[in-house]
Amino acid sequence: MSTTYPREIPKQQQASMPGRTGPMDPKPDHGEQTYKGSDRLHGKATIITGGDSGIGRAVAIAFAREGADVLIAYLDEDDDARETQQLVEAAGRRAVLVRGDITNREHCREIVRQAVAAFGRIDVLVNNAAHQNTFAELEDIDDDEWDKTFDTNIGAMFRITKAAVKHMVTGGSIINTASVNADKPNPTLLAYASTKGAIQNFTGGLAQMLASRGIRVNCVAPGPIWTPLIPSTMSEEQVSNFGKQVPMKRPGQPAELAPVYVMLAADSASYVSGATIAVTGGVPFI
Repeated sequence: MSTTYPREIPKQQQASMPGRTGPMDPKPDHGEQTYKGSDRLHGKATIITGGDSGIGRAVAIAFAREGADVLIAYLDEDDDARETQQLVEAAGRRAVLVRGDITNREHCREIVRQAVAAFGRIDVLVNNAAHQNTFAELEDIDDDEWDKTFDTNIGAMFRITKAAVKHMVTGGSIINTASVNADKPNPTLLAYASTKGAIQNFTGGLAQMLASRGIRVNCVAPGPIWTPLIPSTMSEEQVSNFGKQVPMKRPGQPAELAPVYVMLAADSASYVSGATIAVTGGVPFI
């Protein structure tokens, strides 16, 4: 994949949560026209939460073009999920859609059950689904919002991972989506940033815990990436300035993260575990 992206700043826009791909301007690039696979994930059985759009869709496309079958777990964005399913199937791979709320503990286990029923095993788990919202003051964050953010971003990650590892063998890979907010928390994203710090810590501890079983655990820390989460959770002014703060002066595209997930999922990354790979447009991540 070789693409040079212009410094295109999103236009002022707002959408209802959790956001849809269709109304976004400009449209995100998920690698539909650019990602070329090389069979690096041939025959692997994979789960991607939040796989319907944004980073998850880009990863699903890349995984499929690298030879993997994909279960796409998503909340209720049926139109986005079906589009991603079609893109996976166009690559000649199987795509299973599982709709539901991962704050429901039983649904977390159901995602894994359906993956095993469809594929017989799990080789790669991508914990990518996330909830965020912006608040100017601490008093604006109510208990339900705080709990929903933690249940979605880290609680579900724990539960899905716990269920999945029973069906993973030596060579398995778990990839968690963290954020630059784990290192440089945005105060208006207090709940979200707190979960991303927890995800990085969870990743590092779990990598040590599962090393003896031959299962690798890593996380990816994106900077500002143009996904449906942005116009659905930020003000129009924030959207119009999104990405200007990084050295590259633009938001990243979901397609620009997919190769990192492929690398971490591939057998060739056999000694990479406990790592955080930052994709931030030039912002140092320490």
